[in-house]
Amino acid sequence: MREQYPVLPGAEPFYAEHGPVGVLLVHGFTGTPHSMRPLAQAYAKAGYTVCLPRLKGHGTHYKEMEQTTFHDWIDSVEEGYEWLKERCGTIFVTGLSMGGTLTLYMAERYSSIRGIVLINAAIDIPAIRTGMAAEGEVPRYLDSIGSDLKDPEAKELSYEETPTASLVQLDGLMELVKSELERVACPALIFVSDEDHVVPPENADIIFRGIQSSDKEIVRLENSYHVATLDYDQLFIIERSLQFFAKHSG
Repeated sequence: MREQYPVLPGAEPFYAEHGPVGVLLVHGFTGTPHSMRPLAQAYAKAGYTVCLPRLKGHGTHYKEMEQTTFHDWIDSVEEGYEWLKERCGTIFVTGLSMGGTLTLYMAERYSSIRGIVLINAAIDIPAIRTGMAAEGEVPRYLDSIGSDLKDPEAKELSYEETPTASLVQLDGLMELVKSELERVACPALIFVSDEDHVVPPENADIIFRGIQSSDKEIVRLENSYHVATLDYDQLFIIERSLQFFAKHSG
């Protein structure tokens, strides 16, 4: 699909070539690489080779996102994985929200992934199905779900409208990934905000129970909402994920 809209300033992908260990970062639904850039820069500074792609249909205009499917978003992540694979012998994946869903998808299919870091990952959002099943006509666009942040000074670069068609795609992606959670066997670090107005915090427990990883941990974030990578717990997430990479990179 040819993109019809320019990329928003700040929504550009991020790449850094350093050592033999790589980290693939995946942003969330209606979001952009902006939400993951602080982590990407910190990982690069720590000596990791980093790839933070912009998911197809994201970071331009919500009407463009409306034309994409979850298969397009998977393609974007797989392209990033292939870029890293050409440069690194060891690869980790870190994802926020739907980026966490896509991270789980990758771990279900690529057994060579050394470990995953999930941040408020989405696997089951009943409100989507409830909204679609409501009586009456479902509007084509809904209000933005971006910038769920506890820090009033922080702002996420995301769409101001959410295409209903894209929510259907998100729901399909979550169903697919949830049905195959037992295929995930790599080490997993699962961050979850105690208060999240986008993804129910119970998603972390569903993931924890569903994956087969023997090395898995849930870490509670007490001072952030959904977009924790831009919130008060940002440095804590960076510190703990860097410890995780160091522990498992062999």
